[in-house]
Amino acid sequence: MSPDLVTQLKTAGIQPSAQRLAVADYVLTTDAHPSADEVLAQVQGNFPMLSRATVYNTLNLFVEKGLLRQLVLAEGRTVFDPRLGPHHHFIDDETGRIEDVPWDSLRVGDVRGLKGYEVREYMVVMRGRKLGGSRVQGRSANPVKKR
Repeated sequence: MSPDLVTQLKTAGIQPSAQRLAVADYVLTTDAHPSADEVLAQVQGNFPMLSRATVYNTLNLFVEKGLLRQLVLAEGRTVFDPRLGPHHHFIDDETGRIEDVPWDSLRVGDVRGLKGYEVREYMVVMRGRKLGGSRVQGRSANPVKKR
């Protein structure tokens, strides 16, 4: 576990307990967009006494303190993204994988032109399938389960 994680939590105003550090060690360093249950499964391997409630509370605290973004990229499925900078997402229909797409790789219209709206943030979520062996530039992540 990195001493930087302790500093990162303290800087965000979070008291770094063993449970919070175990969750942070995975969720703040992963290339995935895990759900809370995926975080629990991943972290319980090294921290078997970790409860589901602790994981949910910790993830919500990390979102509240600005360490994670909570996203609903597919109906009924919430995932967490440690990458806070502007970027878009691509969800592969065949595999369900979520990949980050660099912000500058798409040209999106000027949202300031929307009358009657105050836009705080936005992103494009694309769904489709990857062709050939090419990969979207950026990070890939855990699959989104289809219904």
